[in-house]
Formats: sequence, C-alpha cells, structure tokens
Amino acid sequence: MKRSEINRIIQDGIEFFKAHHFALPPFAFWSPEEWRSRGKEYDEIRDNHLGWDITDFGSGDYQHTGLFLFTLRNGNINIPKYRKTYAEKIMIVGESQVTPFHFHWKKTEDIINRGGGNLMIRLFNATSDGEFANTPVTVHSDGREYQVPAGATIKLVPGESITLYPGQYHSFWGEPGKGRVLVGEVSECNDDYTDNRFHEEIGRFPTIEEDEPPLYYLVNDYPEASE
Repeated sequence: MKRSEINRIIQDGIEFFKAHHFALPPFAFWSPEEWRSRGKEYDEIRDNHLGWDITDFGSGDYQHTGLFLFTLRNGNINIPKYRKTYAEKIMIVGESQVTPFHFHWKKTEDIINRGGGNLMIRLFNATSDGEFANTPVTVHSDGREYQVPAGATIKLVPGESITLYPGQYHSFWGEPGKGRVLVGEVSECNDDYTDNRFHEEIGRFPTIEEDEPPLYYLVNDYPEASE
C-alpha cells in the first residue's frame, strides 16, 4: 500500500468515527514529530501495538480485501509487567470489503456491530490440520446459543454481537447496499504475530511504499523511546 493511500484512509476513518460519535484517545493524533519526543512512559503503546492499523492483507486491493482497525487497549502475555488480560479494538468494515478466513489459537473475542450497516460473518470449525471442517458450528450471540451448518453466514445488525472461540474460522464483510459498519472487538490479549491462523497464506501487515510522509504512525511504525 502507498503511504498516501493509508493517510487518506485514516482521514476518512476519523470522519466516520466522528459521525458515529466515537472518540479516540489523544495518542491517536500524535504526529510523527511528537512521537519522536515521547519517552519510555509510553512503552505500553509501543509494546502492545496500540493505535492505527490499516491492512490490505497483502492483497494490493484494500477496498475489496482489507480492514481498518484502531487498537484502544491491549495486554501482552509475553511481557509480564503488562497485567491487562484483555484487549479492545474499533474497526471500520466497508461494503463487500472482506477480512479473509482466519481463526485464533488462544484468543476468545466478541465482535460487535456498533453502528452503520450490517456485518456479515461466515463460519467454519477448523480441523486439526487447519482446514474447514464439515461440522455444525455452535454460535454464541447476545446470550443465545444455537447451531448452524458449516459455512453458514450470520448477519449482525447494529447492536448485535457474536462470540468467537479459538479454532473457529471466520471471515466478515459489510452487507452490500447497507453502508460501512462500525465494528467493536472485545477480547483476550491480542497477538497478531503468533495467534492468527489464516486459511490462505497472506500478510497480516501491509508492505508500505513511502510516497509521502505519514500523517500518523501505524502500530508497526513507532520509533524507539527517546532517552
């Protein structure tokens, strides 16, 4: 992805958040110059990858295969001083914009439609070798437990949520014709480097062409803390 494209996506996302009255923390708007002056007191942001996260999953086609995320809070199972056992994200999902099939080895997460259009989620159980199982999927949604066939698609309208457990493949997108979706995620600690298992081999973070300076740093852009 070009940095100019990422900058435009972030600017557009900020307006979408404002329209839905969702406020971001102050560090969301620190410039690269401000980041270079931040000391080790902000290592929790750096170490736990809080902040902007724009990805096309290596597709080169963000509008069709991509996701807009901002991580608000996160623990870290690999660094004992961070004692949080939970994470929270806010995401924007476009109409027909697909997040590819994946599951998590350890993380349980709630995916919540916070507003806008409808979120479509397709589900499979995973086999022991990481393939799609042809077995019914147990769905946990807003206090209701029920089963659907393998590969079924669940619709979440604003206010609805689904709980996804380890080993449960999921892919999601915004329902065409209903508008973009503001999506929340509340989960156990998030680790994008070791806890994701994508069905197809893809890149979790984009390769960036630096055609202009960053408006704001992404989670994997942060410089080391100033002394």
